[in-house]
Amino acid sequence: MTYTKIVMWGIAALAFTAGTALADGPQGTWKRQNGDTVKALVSNGKLYCKIVSGSKPGFEMCHGMAGSGNTWAGGAMKHPSMPGFMTFNGSVSVSGNSLSIKGCAVGKSMCDSERWSRVK
Repeated sequence: MTYTKIVMWGIAALAFTAGTALADGPQGTWKRQNGDTVKALVSNGKLYCKIVSGSKPGFEMCHGMAGSGNTWAGGAMKHPSMPGFMTFNGSVSVSGNSLSIKGCAVGKSMCDSERWSRVK
């Protein structure tokens, strides 16, 4: 095999791997740092995240966040340790098998964030 073919195969493999990671986005199953399992899905162009097992099964953490690809934001985020009527401005970003989720209560001054790991 020539050097050119080896380089071309390497580039193709890298592009496929990167494309697969980017295509995954936030959809799928995630593990919170406290051990909760969260299912994230995109429906009608909006992101939804719900705890499926752990501390509060059925609790919806993000509801209808706008965005696409690996970046989402919205004002209907909830935290399982806070009263259910409280909502926060939040953001979600995905990089490979890591999801960062952040919610802020007063503008962007009182914030909490977590990093989740993708469950394969």
